[in-house]
Amino acid sequence: MKLTLTAALLAGSAIATAATACETTFRSSDTHPEGYPTVLAVQEMGKLLEERSDGRLCVEVFHSAQLGEEKDTIEQTQFGVIDMNRVSMGPFNNIIEETQVVSLPYVFRSVEHMHHVMDGPIGDEILAAFEAHDLVGLAFYDGGSRSFYNSEKPITSMADLAGMKFRVMQSDIFVDMVSALGANATPLPYGEVYSSIQTGVIDGAENNWPSYESSGHFEVAKYYTLDQHLIVPEVLVMSKLTWDKLSPEDQELVRQAAKDSVPVMRELWEEREAASEQKVIDAGVEVITDIDKTPFIEAMKPVYEKHVTSDKLKDLVERIQATE
Repeated sequence: MKLTLTAALLAGSAIATAATACETTFRSSDTHPEGYPTVLAVQEMGKLLEERSDGRLCVEVFHSAQLGEEKDTIEQTQFGVIDMNRVSMGPFNNIIEETQVVSLPYVFRSVEHMHHVMDGPIGDEILAAFEAHDLVGLAFYDGGSRSFYNSEKPITSMADLAGMKFRVMQSDIFVDMVSALGANATPLPYGEVYSSIQTGVIDGAENNWPSYESSGHFEVAKYYTLDQHLIVPEVLVMSKLTWDKLSPEDQELVRQAAKDSVPVMRELWEEREAASEQKVIDAGVEVITDIDKTPFIEAMKPVYEKHVTSDKLKDLVERIQATE
């Protein structure tokens, strides 16, 4: 079923690309490559939107960072140069306060816990916060759990991280997280990570299974430690300038198509995660699973103290942790 779903979506996206009869075509950006779950999910959203608008509204996905890296595409989306954007939550941390909470290390107990939170009123509240920043939050996608990988040695404890250089997204929380673990954080664009590991500028990075695999980072960083420090959802947003040009009826079509693409994305994500894990293991990557996360979690106290400062954010953290 899952393989059939992927094949069907790939075929459907090829057919949709051939269609040229749309009155309005939204340009959507993604840094990930063609066939990646987030890319397929936005293409599925476009298919739903085209069907429900009788061919008036379409989505063209520019994958593989064709329109730029995430930081640049956020600004382009705010200015209406790009209509839609699938972005990791990290780059929004310094822009939209509420996104900091879901980017905190170990704030979610599991992927299932994250789903319960983001599918409910807390998720709606965070989506609404984008509007004050010239963006409209449409839906949350999965980003898996992020773990450390490096080219030097197996990491089995916090002591092994001491002094090592790790790439992180351009987010103060991620920088402080790595520093709290005793390593050195190096913010870099995603596209520069492979060559930076290869040339020794950094020792490694941190990401989920599909990103670790699809980027080829496993070729130059053969040690992957499942510390799962972050379970950060990703977000699909639309430019408010584009949104405001739509009728209320079309706005509802866009919002519903985005929501309906979420379960498709999650099924694709599970499929891709398993395939990526198997591929890197077959390539000889050493996966370290025997690790005590307790010291890692305890080391995050100063990160929470620094970044969860307002009553609003403290309340969000408490409500997330209280969600079953």
